[in-house]
Order: sequence, then C-alpha cells, then structure tokens
Amino acid sequence: MRTVLIPTDFSNSAMHAIDYALNLYKCERTNFYFLHAYADEVYGPFKTHGETSIEERKKTVGNNTDKSLKNLIQKLAVREYNPKHTYETLSAFDTLVDAVNEFANKINIDLVIMGTKGQTADKNITFGSHTVQVFKYVQCPVLAVPLDYKYQQPKKILFPTDYMLPYKRRELKLLDTLASEFKSEIHCLYISDFEDLSFRQMDNQRFLKESLGNAFLFFERHPTTNKVEAIMDYIKKNNINLLVMVNSRHSFLEDMLYRSTVDDIGLRLKLPFLVMQNLPR
Repeated sequence: MRTVLIPTDFSNSAMHAIDYALNLYKCERTNFYFLHAYADEVYGPFKTHGETSIEERKKTVGNNTDKSLKNLIQKLAVREYNPKHTYETLSAFDTLVDAVNEFANKINIDLVIMGTKGQTADKNITFGSHTVQVFKYVQCPVLAVPLDYKYQQPKKILFPTDYMLPYKRRELKLLDTLASEFKSEIHCLYISDFEDLSFRQMDNQRFLKESLGNAFLFFERHPTTNKVEAIMDYIKKNNINLLVMVNSRHSFLEDMLYRSTVDDIGLRLKLPFLVMQNLPR
C-alpha cells in the first residue's frame, strides 16, 4: 500500500493538490494522511494580540484545525469514494517542515504531495516560501502541483541528471512504479558538452536503467548552456507532464533552491515538480 502525506492549509492550492493526488493514485491502494501544522498561526497573531495567552491561542487554533480536517475528510468521502483509498488526519503544533519530517519518519511516508502556494502567496511566482522550504529540508520525496495545472497522466517525465549522484533505490522505485502504472516515458537529460561519461557516471546510469525497468527510458544530451533554460525548452518541445530532480549536496537543484527565491532564476514551472531526496533519512 502506498502512503502519501498531503499538507494542507485549506487553501485552493492545497485542495488542488489533493485532487491531483487522488487522480494520480486512483487505481492504487493508498493511505492518505492530511496534515495541518499550525505553530505559525499561534505565534503570528500573538504578536499583535497581547491579551491572548499562547495556551489559549494554541487551544483555539488546535480545535479549529481538528474541525477543518474533519470537514475535509467528510467532503472527500462523499465526493471521491474509492474503496482503494483510506483517509486519516494529522494536526501538529509545529512548523510545516518539522511536522512533515516527523510524520514522514513516524509513519514511513512514501511521498509528500502539496500545493505550490499558500493563502498569501504572490500570484507572480510558482513556488511559495513554504514549498521551497519543504523541497530543501524534508527528507522524503516531495511532489508540488501548481494551482493552474489541469490534471494529466504523467505519460512523459523529464529527469535532468549529471549521473554523479548515487541514487536511492527506494525513491527510484517510487518513480518506476509511477511509470509502470501510466506506461510512461522517462527522458534522462544530461546537460554537457562532453558525450563520454566517466566510470562513476556510467555506473550511476547503469543503476538508473536497472531501477527504472518498467519505464520507457530515453537518454538525451544537451550542450552546456543555461540549465534552467535548457530544461524549460525541453519541457516545451516534448510536452513533458512531470519534472523530476534530485536534491543533494552540491547539486544543480540545491543551487536553485538556495538562492533568495525560486522566482529569481525564472523557473516558473507550469507542471508538477517531483523532488527526490539524496539527504539522510
């Protein structure tokens, strides 16, 4: 059974991510956990409402969270009944990243699926600050779904890679299962001026081939250029439905995520973005 965690702030973006998740795993036995972390809601208003104690705010927000989660489950149970799916709720007086990491380890989460923006996010950027923080620090795969993206089966998947990372077998299995379900193509894009691979790169490429045996694999090379532009151009020309990248020390994705904002580098994705982690778990 697949175990999926979906953080929600009850915004339209979060609901859109839930709809995408239910479609993505429509035919697979899946246990969905819906999480709301509310520490920011308690401490934020407290700064301007000195007459209310932390404990009072914590109790009030916690009760409201539980009611909202219960209402969410009731709506989904009526609207999206699927005998292959089970729904459970989680609430935490914690930050989003810490709560997701705690439950990812506690209940052995396979995948986190979330919206790209919260209630107050800038309409001009794809990824809100919470999404970027989850990408950077959560120690399991994270799939972010843009609000304007209309669900499509992930038939064509782009996986930019330099073949330098020792990929995690569990996370590649997640991708392989997805490709098997939808008979997907996975396009491994190597951005380099050099055609020949080192022994290390060849070993990692071979591991990819072995781990993604249920996908239709394509190995492509693109001359060295602006990597973001190369990726966006490939997405456009090949009608890609899902972008997959690996977050690791000194990786291209790490360089992107550690800039001041994702918007600064122009990566305004209009399709779902799966970030696999090469960080300790």
